Amino acid sequence: MQAVIAPTPLPDVTAQIESSIARARAAQPNWAATPVRERLRVIRNFQQALYRDVDAVAALIAEETGKPKAEALTAEVLVTLDATRFLLKEVPRLFRRERVRHGNLAMRAKRAYLQREPYGVVGIISPWNYPFSIPASEVLAALACGNAVVLKPSEFTPRCALKLQELLFAAGLHRDLLHVVPGEGPAGAALVAAPIDKLIFTGSVATGKKIARAAAEKLLPVVLELGGKDPMIVLEDADINVASSAAVWGAFMNAGQTCLSVERCYVHRDIHDKFVQACVEKVKKLRVGEEIGPLINDRQLQTVETQVQDAIARGAKVECGGQRGSAPHSYVPTVVTHADHSMKLLTEETFGPIVPVIPFANDDEAVRSANDSAFGLAASIWTRDRARGEALAQRLHSGTVMVNDLISAFGISEAPHGGFGESGIGRTHGRMGLEEMVRAKYIDVDLLPGMPKVWWFGYGDEFYAQMRGFFDFLFSRSIGRRIAGGFAALRAFRRKNRI
Repeated sequence: MQAVIAPTPLPDVTAQIESSIARARAAQPNWAATPVRERLRVIRNFQQALYRDVDAVAALIAEETGKPKAEALTAEVLVTLDATRFLLKEVPRLFRRERVRHGNLAMRAKRAYLQREPYGVVGIISPWNYPFSIPASEVLAALACGNAVVLKPSEFTPRCALKLQELLFAAGLHRDLLHVVPGEGPAGAALVAAPIDKLIFTGSVATGKKIARAAAEKLLPVVLELGGKDPMIVLEDADINVASSAAVWGAFMNAGQTCLSVERCYVHRDIHDKFVQACVEKVKKLRVGEEIGPLINDRQLQTVETQVQDAIARGAKVECGGQRGSAPHSYVPTVVTHADHSMKLLTEETFGPIVPVIPFANDDEAVRSANDSAFGLAASIWTRDRARGEALAQRLHSGTVMVNDLISAFGISEAPHGGFGESGIGRTHGRMGLEEMVRAKYIDVDLLPGMPKVWWFGYGDEFYAQMRGFFDFLFSRSIGRRIAGGFAALRAFRRKNRI
């Protein structure tokens, strides 16, 4: 199965982007003014439409990416359906007024609250590795919060995004609220440069940095999810059978083309050899072509080959795999040992079916090695001792740490997704992801509108002394000073020189 390459973008992609944004901006105010329950009716209708069309959507994803249909079903369609469940529950809570209580005694005659409102037009640039679930979760969240969306999908997987649009239109969404503009790099650059109100980008570090620089020029708020180099730590008390199965699935599902893939596996030296043996035995049972699909294109294949060759040249040993498969753009699942952090295989994102297994002597060494990365997206720890696992999780520099599981946090709609360092900025998914789709507005109402405020003009030595008394009343540890300060502060209300 070979991924379908999309045609080149329209010549005047900038005009197409600008036209889409203009139409989206014209339609968005009515959508924002629509009651939340009405907006969520579209989300509910979409949920049922996707459920009815689940097999066709899974088949389309598999056809366009080359991934196994089972992975398309579970890692894409199921994730999207669960996102709708989450939105139906959480969005009404998000838009309730949130009371802000004042602790400052001088501000007690006020009532205040936060309310959320949509940004307006949100631009989304989505990747090819999860061409349905990633844009769907972001588009659905943006729409549910009252935004309009312009989506630029990967040029390698445009039909998945167009199917998402088709399902939303069938669910009753106004056609100007979601625009899908397929195209290559120039289309993404045009979207960043256009007058949008926020940008959500998922992709490479290099492109993410370019987007951050362009966004900074116009103070465009962004969320950047830029990938990872996720470590897996296997302690000496872990169940070798379970942990090795997890490593094989975590490294090779979607042919390793997952930002949450296991790309570094650190195993306690006491069980290292048995763990490697178990992994190799299980890898040899994988059905390449059925369970392991191809890489997205030849460029990605060359990246994988280059990293493996660099590792071998620096002393690494290939335990199994290590060569191209028979199908186009395919690479045989590979287990590598004797790797270290001088190799690209342990420092640069691979995005392919390779797992290096490295021994460690103790917990401190494992944490040090896991944190030795420019990325900080996710990590996993494997142990029978839950308390020990949770303690180590506190020490890892990762946006997500799972104990005795991996990757599946992306399928937990309540869990925020994002990381530290070169893994990006901001979060998608969960309440934190919803907060990225809205602006918070603080509203404050004074309950004594006919009373001039004590702190207004009319300064002088007397006022200064009265305010110093107020400080004593609030913060002194002496009861006497607090009482005296309180009486001094009360005189400020009677001063005659207020303006």
